[in-house]
Parts: sequence; structure tokens; C-alpha cells
Amino acid sequence: MGEQPIFSAKAHVFQIDPATKRNWLPASKHAVAVSFFYDASRSVYRIISVGGTKAIINSTITPNMTFTKTSQKFGQWADSRANTVYGLGFSTEQQLQQFAEQFKEVKEAARLAREKSQERFELGNTALNIAAPQELSEERSSPPLLTVNGPGEEKLFRSKSAEVELTVEKERVKKMLSEGSVCEINMEAEFFTLQDSNAKLVAALQEANSGVEQWKKQLAEYQEETDRLRDQVAELEAQLGHPAAGQARKEELSQSLEELKAELSAKDQEIHNLQSKKTDVNELQKEREEAVQRLQDVERRNTELEDQVQLAEKTLASSQQEQAQAETEVRRIMEALEVKISGLNELRRSLAELIDK
Repeated sequence: MGEQPIFSAKAHVFQIDPATKRNWLPASKHAVAVSFFYDASRSVYRIISVGGTKAIINSTITPNMTFTKTSQKFGQWADSRANTVYGLGFSTEQQLQQFAEQFKEVKEAARLAREKSQERFELGNTALNIAAPQELSEERSSPPLLTVNGPGEEKLFRSKSAEVELTVEKERVKKMLSEGSVCEINMEAEFFTLQDSNAKLVAALQEANSGVEQWKKQLAEYQEETDRLRDQVAELEAQLGHPAAGQARKEELSQSLEELKAELSAKDQEIHNLQSKKTDVNELQKEREEAVQRLQDVERRNTELEDQVQLAEKTLASSQQEQAQAETEVRRIMEALEVKISGLNELRRSLAELIDK
């Protein structure tokens, strides 16, 4: 049997930019099917998505993988074998939740399959084990603090206040970069969702605009027909009021008048329907303008985030330069102290020799 599908969902597919490792690159122009497959012969689970004739996702699930929800409609996971990070943008929060639960179940199944495989491997190799490997113990000590020893038990320890401050600054900058990256990912996912919505609104608006001209033409024709019918009604009413007309002619004209009134009422209803459709077109135009405004807001926020990230990178580079200067200064001071202490030791030995004499 080959691989069997076990779950599928529609989503926009993204991959992390290999150059920056921060920005998302769209792997599909529209929402595509993202499916879980299971290969019973190898006990392997995979996530596969195909765009056109090209596989845009081919990720084998391992117990070490984690699916992270970074927003209400966006999630991601890292694939070390493919050396990339995949991102999925869903249309609803419920679809994201279902995908995350399925990922968790498949991950647990992959872990159990690996454990069973390891158990079978260990049982098969038990008979081949001749002797247990000897445990080698190595004494590992942490690197000593930088000290300068004088005679006796006196020691001089290096101060680490500058290093602690630089470490705190690094952690602060890293946290800022991480928060900026998460916000940027969320903004890009919302940006592509708005683009998709805008494209749908534009298509609907174009279709509505193409029908507006036809509706206007039909409306003009119906109005002309209505005027003509009204003229006929007025003419018939005038004929009904003529004293020389006979009774049969009156009945015939009355029936024609009722038919014309019914036809006129139907035309008025059609005109009303066309006018209501025109109102729907105006609403679509308003929704499109709102979507364009939201797109512009998202682009502006994305630009602000990029400026913040660049400022954080400059701050980190400045901190690293200050750390290098501080380390150079500390080494210079330590060398001067070593020279001083060496001179003091020499003086102490001289005094000891004088005292002995």
C-alpha cells in the first residue's frame, strides 16, 4: 500500500527567507491543500502540499518538531532536514486549531513508532552484546577564574561588572529583535490575508460594474415601455369616457386597461429591483475602499517595525564594540598589575635577603 492521506486543510503557504531568517516568502499565490500522509510500510508521517506541478511542502514529521501558533490564524514549524521554516496562514481560527491538534497527534504517533523501532532493534542486538562497555570517567573542571598569585595565599580576582552589563544589554536587544520578528510575521500574514480579500472584492466589483451598464440599459428600456403603457392607459381611459362608445367596446377596453395596469406594475417592480442592485454595487465599492485603507495601514506598520529592527541591530553592534573595548582595557590593566606584583615580589625577596644578612 503507499501513503494514505489522514487529514487535509486549505492554507496559504510561506517559507522563511534563507538570507535574512526573519522575513516570510509566499510559496503559493492562493490557498492550497496541506495534507498529512502516513506510510504504513515505513511508519513515517509526512506533510505534503502541491502548488500546480511543484511540491511546495515535503516535510517528514519527527518527535522533535513543534507547531507554534504565532497569531490567531497563523502557525509555523521548523524542518531541520529541509533546513527551512514553514508557515501556514488559515482563513479561520478554527482551521488553525484543527491543524495544530492534528500535528500534535501525528507527532505523538511518530514518537511511539520510533520507540517501538528502537525496542525491536535493542532486542535483536541483545544476543550480540559480549561485554558491557567500561565507563570512562573524566575529571572536568570549570575554567578557573583569571587570577594573579603572589607569595603566600594572596590572590587577585578579575572584576566582571562590565561583562554583566554587556550580557544584560545583549539579552535586552535579543528580546527586542524576537518581539519585532513575531510582530513582523503577524503583520505579513495579515497583509497577505487582506491582499486575498482585496482581490476577491476587486473581482466582485468588476463583475458588478460590468452588470451595471446592462442594468442601466434595461432600466431605460423599461422606463420607455412604462411611458408608452401609460400613454395607452390614458388613451383607453379617454375612449371609455366618450359617450358614443358602445357597451361591448367599454368592456373590451376595461379588460385591456386591467392588463396594462398589471404589466405596468410588473415593470415598476423590475425597476425597483434594478435600483436595489445598484445599491449593492455601492456597498461593494465602499468595502473595497476600506480594504485598501487597511492594506495601507499594515504597510505603514510593517515599515515602522523594520525601522525598529534596524535600530536594534545598530544597538547590538554598538554593544559588541563596547564589549570588545572593555575586554581590551581589562587585559591592559591585568598586564600592568602583573608587572606591579612582579616588582613587589622582587622587592620582597630583596628585603628578605637583607633581613637574613
